Amino acid sequence: MRIALNARILQAPRTGIGHYVAELANALADEPDVELALFHGWGWSSDLPEAAMPGYSRLTPLLRQIPGAYQARRWLEQKRFDQGRSKTIDLYHEPSLWPLSFDGPTVITLHDLTHLHYPDTQPPSRLREIERRLADGVQRASLILTDSQYIADEAQAYFALPAERFVVAPLGVAARFHPREPEAINAVLKTHGVEAREYFLCVGTLEPRKNLTLALRAHALLPAAVRQGFPLLIAGMAGWQGEQFSDELRAALATGDVCLLGYLPDEALAQLLAGARALIFPSLYEGFGLPVLEAMASGTPVILTQHSAMPEVAGDAGNYIAPDDPDTLRDAMIRLIDDPLHWQVCREAGLQQAKLFSWERCAKATARAYRQAMGD
Repeated sequence: MRIALNARILQAPRTGIGHYVAELANALADEPDVELALFHGWGWSSDLPEAAMPGYSRLTPLLRQIPGAYQARRWLEQKRFDQGRSKTIDLYHEPSLWPLSFDGPTVITLHDLTHLHYPDTQPPSRLREIERRLADGVQRASLILTDSQYIADEAQAYFALPAERFVVAPLGVAARFHPREPEAINAVLKTHGVEAREYFLCVGTLEPRKNLTLALRAHALLPAAVRQGFPLLIAGMAGWQGEQFSDELRAALATGDVCLLGYLPDEALAQLLAGARALIFPSLYEGFGLPVLEAMASGTPVILTQHSAMPEVAGDAGNYIAPDDPDTLRDAMIRLIDDPLHWQVCREAGLQQAKLFSWERCAKATARAYRQAMGD
């Protein structure tokens, strides 16, 4: 099977979907009957591009202000997609929202329905395009991959489609996420002024859906000595409306007990995850929750809300909290500090839970979906 995989998202800094495309492409290389042709938006390649860092394009903020920019870029991508196919393509896989036009079997990955629940996380022009094109793309798709059963059920109900149109292919965990001895990560920790197991970590884009204000409020409720001994580090890019968090975040940063790290290179983030006392992941809505899996695989306990797909990922290893109650989060943090046995039990449970997921399994489920979509 020669599969066209739309890898344009890899031109941007890698967050959840970008990591999905890169890891899936690498894992599919081990499927003997799958040959990938990667479409990068402007041309075709058989190689994955290097991960971009924030600031990779100064044009992106400008494009958001230009009427019709998304439609124009989409038209140009479609032209490049059609003109650049040097060999026959058996199937087209769109891993992010609406697919390009293709005259053969199409598989799409629907990671979540964030645009329905949290439309304020999208620039208005992009939201209009999603609303205009996604439903049509879902209807045209031969099969729809989802990262979790939760999203499969949600999409099935919303789009009024039969269950057999959906295939659940849970995500995996990259090899860089594994337990590490303190001496192996001291250099990175020293850069951020922390010691192993003496800080809490949040990972996620600064946007309302991630509910990071809950973490800020809970951390502020800790006794002063505990706040100073266990600072809160936040790793992630600002959302397209980053100013939504500026007031509360500025107040927290002023105390010196909260540090905003911005977007981190993959290896630095992996080391920070492996050294944290716990990952705090208070998100209100996730199609999967990849940082939760990555933290567990790193031997780090997780504190998270019991919302959307996240219980499918964390299982019994999660320390679940109310999404609107900073007191419950504060109590969970204190217990992971004061109760070494509980911390160790959570660590071991997370390591075992993480073994249930791998990119190899994701790739095999995806390859089976390709064959099914082609009628094999």
